[in-house]
Amino acid sequence: MLATFDGTWVRLGGEGRTFYEQGGYGRPEGTSLRLSPEEALYLMERGKIDVKDFDFDALLGLFAGQPNFVRRYLVYRDIRERGYVVQPGPHDFRVFRRGHKPGVGRSQYLIRVLSERDLVDFEQLGQDVLAAVNMRKQYLLAVVDDEDELTYYEVRVQDLPGVGEPARCDRPIEASLFGTYALAHLPPGTPLEEGWYGKRLDPERLLFRPVESIYLMQKGCLAVTRDGGRMTAEEFRGVAAEKDIEIREKERVFSDLREKGYIPRTGYKFGHHFRVYSGKKTHSEMLVHAVPSRTSTPMSAVSRSVRLAHSVKKKMLFACIYNSDIGYIEFARIKL
Repeated sequence: MLATFDGTWVRLGGEGRTFYEQGGYGRPEGTSLRLSPEEALYLMERGKIDVKDFDFDALLGLFAGQPNFVRRYLVYRDIRERGYVVQPGPHDFRVFRRGHKPGVGRSQYLIRVLSERDLVDFEQLGQDVLAAVNMRKQYLLAVVDDEDELTYYEVRVQDLPGVGEPARCDRPIEASLFGTYALAHLPPGTPLEEGWYGKRLDPERLLFRPVESIYLMQKGCLAVTRDGGRMTAEEFRGVAAEKDIEIREKERVFSDLREKGYIPRTGYKFGHHFRVYSGKKTHSEMLVHAVPSRTSTPMSAVSRSVRLAHSVKKKMLFACIYNSDIGYIEFARIKL
């Protein structure tokens, strides 16, 4: 079937409407069918159409100057060959449920195409995911690596439900500052220790790490003195920041998780800020990394994090810190 190129789109005459009706290709315009560059190239590659004055290489060369076009075409072709109907849409593509097509079905996914070297802007990503949710779609990233292999990630904004109670105290426990740690003289079996706070040094001493100390000070459960004077939580935060430039972000996320009843412990051996338990379960269920606002991270780093989390059977969440809120963005590899 012969098509023509009009400078922007590839167009088929009235006989091309069968491509739309049977396979969901293109957009009808009057008696003709308008094909996107990806659709036209795919149909040319499969020998379904010819474009006047162009062979496949010439048409690909014409479109290849568009940002990210070759990757978009590779993703388009891959999704089509998996049996889905796919059209250009919000972000890069919208993908219909198997067996569905435009006019007689619903799209299931909104897909953004990235390279492994592209930066992930967490704030923008969160907005895109929420927009997809409002449209009742799942949001996917299709990542094309430097060998043109494809990996798909589902991205969700998680509203972590409460699973327990935050710390409560009748009166603060007295502790002294040693470096950036608070040391309290407490016997074993105290409520805070039962709640997985602190590290037991010996039967008489309990050591609190900085994120715990700041949270407990804010809750009125810990009173820390230095040089005979009682410190505020902000003063403690300032002392800790001299040794740990990420303390403010980490403390914000730690406090939010604790308020929801989760138990965050260091995730250092997994390369992230926290491993997180729901209640007092034996194994942690999530890895959580605190991300300051207006932060971008290479997709390759996100990919490493997700692969590691999956290998140890945990969810991978990035905790994005906004002015007055924290949004949890989960990445998970999926197979279409």
